[in-house]
Amino acid sequence: MATKKTAGLKIKLVKSTIGSKKDQIATAHALGLFKIGDERVQPKNDQTQGKINKICHLVEVTEL
Repeated sequence: MATKKTAGLKIKLVKSTIGSKKDQIATAHALGLFKIGDERVQPKNDQTQGKINKICHLVEVTEL
């Protein structure tokens, strides 16, 4: 049985959230990013894209 790979995004926190607005810090935490170097795979959908747009200056995104 073949496994179907769903479209996703690998998100990596590359800059510190120190000095960021509270809502940007909360967005990073909602994505599972707490420390520099943290990486998470999130589904590619409108909600995730909105979160990435909010903290685009703090993260690096690669498409899987």
